[in-house]
Amino acid sequence: MAASLLARFSRFAFVAMAAASLAGCGVNAIPTAEEAAKAKWADVQNQYQRRADLIPNLVATVKGAANFEQSTLVKVTEARAKATSIQISAADVTDPDKMAQYQAAQGQLSQGLGRLLASVEAYPEIKANENFKTLQDQIERTENRIAIARRDYNGAVQDYNTTIRTFPAIIAAKVVYGAKPMVPFAATTPGADTAPAVSFDGPAAPAAAPAANDNAAAPASKAAAN
Repeated sequence: MAASLLARFSRFAFVAMAAASLAGCGVNAIPTAEEAAKAKWADVQNQYQRRADLIPNLVATVKGAANFEQSTLVKVTEARAKATSIQISAADVTDPDKMAQYQAAQGQLSQGLGRLLASVEAYPEIKANENFKTLQDQIERTENRIAIARRDYNGAVQDYNTTIRTFPAIIAAKVVYGAKPMVPFAATTPGADTAPAVSFDGPAAPAAAPAANDNAAAPASKAAAN
């Protein structure tokens, strides 16, 4: 009887020690960090989709303006179609090529949208349109949310990548999970890391010309007199 109890206790102690050892190797920390990063990636996609949903209404509002640059509208529409055609699942965030394609497409759309909003400065009737003002405000807020979502995702990716590369969690990362580093979101086109300018206060007034230098002008006047 005593031997049976001792054997059971030994097995229990072994299981407890094994569980503690695995926990110390990051068996729990790795999936926790992974799920956190994937959740942040979902936030990035949701905000980009929100922006994509606003663009058709923005294009329709601007399209009716006389002599508006139609090529700008076409480019934005095409960029939106390309950006929405590239879908990245949570399983794809470890694939640098897929992430680069997604980032590049979103960056191109950001640039096109920025050019469209800048072009509106020359059309007071569009700037005064209430529907346009509402869309402008929604796009501005969405761009801010995108920037925050990207920042939070990159932070979660950094935590995950650090976890799977640091001892002792690296043991579980390689032996148990076969974990791969996730790809952070990096701007791949100029200006893609910032929200498009959406100010509608009109173009800035040109700087005043510097006052003439009387001392410099005097010799020229004398030369002309001679």
